[in-house]
Amino acid sequence: MKYGINLYLWADDMDDGLLPVLESLRRMGYDGVEVPIFDLDPAKWKQWSTRLDDLGLERTANTVIAPEHNPVSADPAVRKAAYEHMRKVVDACAAVGSSILCGPHQVALGVFTGRGATDDEWKRSVEHLRRVAEYAQPSGVVLAEEVVNRFEIYHLNILDQAIRFVDEVDHPNCRIHLDTFHAHIEEKDPAAAIRRAGGRIAHVHVSENDRGVPGTGSVAWDATFDALRDTGYDGWLTVEAFGNFLPNLAAATKIWRPLFESEEQLARDALAFLKQKTAQPTRRR
Repeated sequence: MKYGINLYLWADDMDDGLLPVLESLRRMGYDGVEVPIFDLDPAKWKQWSTRLDDLGLERTANTVIAPEHNPVSADPAVRKAAYEHMRKVVDACAAVGSSILCGPHQVALGVFTGRGATDDEWKRSVEHLRRVAEYAQPSGVVLAEEVVNRFEIYHLNILDQAIRFVDEVDHPNCRIHLDTFHAHIEEKDPAAAIRRAGGRIAHVHVSENDRGVPGTGSVAWDATFDALRDTGYDGWLTVEAFGNFLPNLAAATKIWRPLFESEEQLARDALAFLKQKTAQPTRRR
């Protein structure tokens, strides 16, 4: 396993102000960080690749999709823009040295039609992600498609839907991104769903039910870690937590109250929690 933390706790872009945070995370014992990919300048990400190498931090990458790049749009021009946008995101991901691009890329975040995904929308999304996966393969970038709760997207809300989705995409560079926050909301039995997904899971976000410190809420942690062991998962365990430090992220995540003492305290406690859970033997079911 590798231990990471999503930089959305501090920023939604990379600048020099993050350097003290990154140095602190490395001293704590994190293997890497998850970088936000919104600025699509490859030169910037090449520079950050060198900086992160110098700090001894590996990285994964994360992005979400805006309405103007919605791959399930009925407008062919929007779908074309969606594909071209994702090509640039993949290029940025490769430039920063990440082999994982996670997040929900199947549909635009926060865009709803008042109904579930239609057959046409599903087909468009599958075809879009297959094309993006084909483009990403030579760079070694795996698309880890996040399963997100029904209040944020209407496409992949449970792991069984994601299983069907990646099986239809049918490309080794398109797999599943499990987030324990979303699974806690949507799954009847998260552990059983994880076992059904099995080796399709390429990335895991460790996130508490309130988005605060993992291990302090009501997520079924023991069952979740047991299920991941049963599937043979040996990838990233990336902490994803949010606070009210950044106004735009607080607004996006609807977090207005303090969930932890400080970002540093959350990072330390989260890493200790991950190490404790991964060191535990599997519990009897």
